[in-house]
Amino acid sequence: MTAPTDDEITRFADMFSAMGTGPRLRIMRLLLSAHPEGLVVGDIGQELGIAASTLSHHLEKLKNEGLVRVRREGTFLWYSANADVLKELLGFLYAECCTRNQAVEPHSFVQIGC
Repeated sequence: MTAPTDDEITRFADMFSAMGTGPRLRIMRLLLSAHPEGLVVGDIGQELGIAASTLSHHLEKLKNEGLVRVRREGTFLWYSANADVLKELLGFLYAECCTRNQAVEPHSFVQIGC
């Protein structure tokens, strides 16, 4: 495995930063629970108790970093977690913690995560 480039590290740092607030992390968890269909904006706001204007700001930040996808169906905007990008992000961490230096044993990670 090759070492990540500076651009890749910056990209991953931006993703972590985008998820680095309580509301955005809650949004990501909710969207993952609704994967792959996703949820309409109104349902996200209602489930998490986030006002529409604030929710729009958070979703835009997550979308800009590629963490969520949006699709329009009629008048509804559906948001879903971008599993491919999340897989890349987790793979970036996994490469260091669980492979090269075995800081975390891979089987313990799976047990924690599932």
